[in-house]
Amino acid sequence: MMRRTAGFSVAAMLLGLLAAAPARADSAADARAMLDRAVAAIKVNPSAALEAFVKGTDGFRQGDLYPFCARARSGVVVAHPSRLGENLANESDKNGKLFGKEILRTAVEGKISELHYMWPKPDQTTPVQKDTFYTKVKGFVCGVGYYK
Repeated sequence: MMRRTAGFSVAAMLLGLLAAAPARADSAADARAMLDRAVAAIKVNPSAALEAFVKGTDGFRQGDLYPFCARARSGVVVAHPSRLGENLANESDKNGKLFGKEILRTAVEGKISELHYMWPKPDQTTPVQKDTFYTKVKGFVCGVGYYK
């Protein structure tokens, strides 16, 4: 009986420590992996992929990570949790950096690029550094950003 109680106590303690541990922040590797999966999904079925990005299904929402896409020619956002229909080219950070225009201008099919800018986390107003991996695929410019 003593063994079972001791084993239960250790297990309960470990569960308590895990519950008290801070949530893991999304990383550059997580963002890059999600972008790679997003590109693969668009290559298979663009319509289904964009729908999954908007809804955050099929693993396309993880913490603060999500893919976004805009039409490469017009800049109109076609996949984003809250900015559908807006023009990516008009997006600027608190320092006036037109990061949306830069993403649209520099995205190259088959090449992953990275851009740094200041942007508030969801449901916050104070901008922090956000890094975004992005590329062009099948007429779209898509990216996934993470906060530093």
